[in-house]
Order: sequence, then C-alpha cells, then structure tokens
Amino acid sequence: MPEPTSLSPTAAVRAELDRAPVGRADLFSKCSSPRLDEFHAAEAVGLLPYLHEGQPVIMLGSNNYLGLTSDERVKRAAVDAVERFGTGCTGSRLMNGTLPIHLELENELRDWLGGEACLVFTTGYSVNLGTISTLVGSRDTVFVDAASHASIIDGARLASGSLRSFRHNSVSGLRRKLAAWREQEGDGALVAVDGVYSMEGDIAPLAEIDHVCSSLGARLLVDEAHALGVLGPEGRGSAAAAGIWPDLLMGTFSKSLASCGGFLVGPQAVVDFVRTACRPFLFTASGVPAALGAALAALRVAREEEWRREAVRERGTQLRRGLFELGYDVGGDHGTAILAVHVGDDWEAARLWRALLDHGVYTNCAVAPAVLPGRALLRTSVMATHTEAHIDQALRAFEDVRSKSG
Repeated sequence: MPEPTSLSPTAAVRAELDRAPVGRADLFSKCSSPRLDEFHAAEAVGLLPYLHEGQPVIMLGSNNYLGLTSDERVKRAAVDAVERFGTGCTGSRLMNGTLPIHLELENELRDWLGGEACLVFTTGYSVNLGTISTLVGSRDTVFVDAASHASIIDGARLASGSLRSFRHNSVSGLRRKLAAWREQEGDGALVAVDGVYSMEGDIAPLAEIDHVCSSLGARLLVDEAHALGVLGPEGRGSAAAAGIWPDLLMGTFSKSLASCGGFLVGPQAVVDFVRTACRPFLFTASGVPAALGAALAALRVAREEEWRREAVRERGTQLRRGLFELGYDVGGDHGTAILAVHVGDDWEAARLWRALLDHGVYTNCAVAPAVLPGRALLRTSVMATHTEAHIDQALRAFEDVRSKSG
C-alpha cells in the first residue's frame, strides 16, 4: 500500500502526473486545472457551497416544491411498499424488475397526464438520456435549447444523429434552424426543451415552439421536471398550462413527487419501442419499491390538494417582492417555484451564499457550467410548506447580509 500523503488534492494529482511516461499525454492530466484550484481554494476558506452536511436552516434550496417528502401519507406508502415487495428488485425492468406497483404508477400517471402509454424509469436523468439517444438515429437531428438540462444535452450527444442548439427560448432561432434542416437530406427531427428551466425558473414558450414543430415536421419532447405539480390544471405541468400536448412528455419523481425516478409519456408505439431498445432502461436496475410507493402516494396528493400550488405561488410572490424591495436583482416574475438572485461574479456569489448560511438560510449557489460564465447566481425556491413567517425570516437574513456588505 502506498504511504498516506499530506499533499493537497491538487498537489497530489500533480505528484501523480510526475510519474507519467515522458513525452506522452497522461490520462490524469485533466485532473489538475485552474478551475479545480478554485474549488479547493473555496473549500479551504469555507466558501465551497456543495456537499454540505445538514443543519437547521430555512430551506430555500430544495426541489421539494409541494413539501411532500415529510408528508405522513407519503412516508407510510414507502414503508408499505417495502413490506409488500422488499427493499429492491435486484434486476432490470426487462428481466425480474417489473412489479405490480410499477404498472399501477404508470397507469396513474397516464390517467393524470393523458397520453396513450407511460414508462417508469429508475431516474429522471435516464429518461432523457435514454429516450433521446434511442430515438435520434444516424440520419436524424435533435434540436435543444442552449439552456437545456444536462440530461437532454447528454442524450443528444449520445445519439448517433446530429445535434443542433438554439438560443435560449428563441422561437425565431429554432424556426431558422428547423427550416435549414428541412432543406437538407435526412430523416426525422426532435426538439427537446425544458418546460421550466431549473436555474432561473423561466418558462419555455411552449405554444409557439409547438406551432413551429408542427409546421416544419419536427417532434417535440418537453421535460416537465420543474413544472410538474406546480403549473397547469391539477399540476399537470407547463405543457398543460400552455394548452398543448407535446409528442413526448417526461417528468421526474425527485421534485414535487417527493421520491426518485422518472417517466416517459407518449404514443403507445413509441413507448413500446423505447421499452425494447433503450439501453439506459434495459440495463439499469429497477427502481426500489420504497421510491415507487412514495411517488404513487405523492402523485395522488398532488392531484387532489390544490392549496399546495396556491401556497407555492403565494410564497414565491412574497419572496420575490421582498428581495426586489431590498435591492436584489431577481429578474422577471415567471410564477414558478424558482427564483434566481443574480450576482455575476463566482466569488461574490459564494460569499453571499456563505453569509446567508451563517444567518440560517440555505440557497443554491450556481456557477459555470450550471450557468454561463460571469452569470453566477443564487438559486432559491419555495415550498408549499413554507409559511409567511419562514419567508419573512429569510428576508431578514438577506437584509442583514446586504446591510453588512453595503
């Protein structure tokens, strides 16, 4: 066994690089970079806003928009599922991993959201990764919004077809690129967008995007991860709020539905094809019963309890108004659970994050590549279970931090 090293992580990597063959590139060379040096420098002075252990805070950094992770009905459903089915399937959906609760959950999702068929995946990430890479063949093209979630980008990169991106929420940019695609030889086209974008909470212009796709012959996939449960009638998401039905709709259980996993809704023939050809579906262990039971219970609560959506809107409005009055740059009002506090500089964002944490308020610090370089922000989000007093307390922390830094 090698002797333990007292070197810093970056210095240790450099020491390893010294062992590389002379005159040849080394696999580990990418592990030493200025960006990593910044990471360790921030860690050394307590400004690293990631991988922190829990402490009592006002939580403004969660995707638990409906506040259902601690709901007794949801917790009980998770326990009941374990007692009925055990802790895991230890196999893929294809082999021994499809349980009655999978089918029950798929039926409930289809009843809620519409569509011919539904397929539950182990993670939301694998839905986009697998669906896009499976459907977009070598002669096809996938068009993605430049701000799309990493799972959409990675699915497009993994696909054997061509990848084209268009400026964020630019319908005219998408139209130009689709029109150019129509003039070229090739087969199908898929447009993949988020319904609500996770960093700033802005909503895609889905009605206009859907019209462009229909008129130019492209299929549309909408990622409803951050819209489901929050927007639209019965919380059916941004597409329902816009009055459209996309060709494919995906969602996750790891936000409003208080669990882990994801799903795809679409035409029966397409879902059947994905079921039999999608490698991230075929070769991933099935979701554990506890996650499925929790998601199913959370889905039913989300459909029935409209007050939760109303509470999200009220608390979001309260937070936005308060931050604006304190002089923070919070952008436009999108009516989602997410609110971005624009800072710009990475280190300034980290210092603001740390100061708020010291005042008992947790936010998400977003720097590149989660956002564009030079556009660092604090991502805040509200939950249905926040009270007016919670938001007032958070605003007092923002006010105190601002007065001390001003």
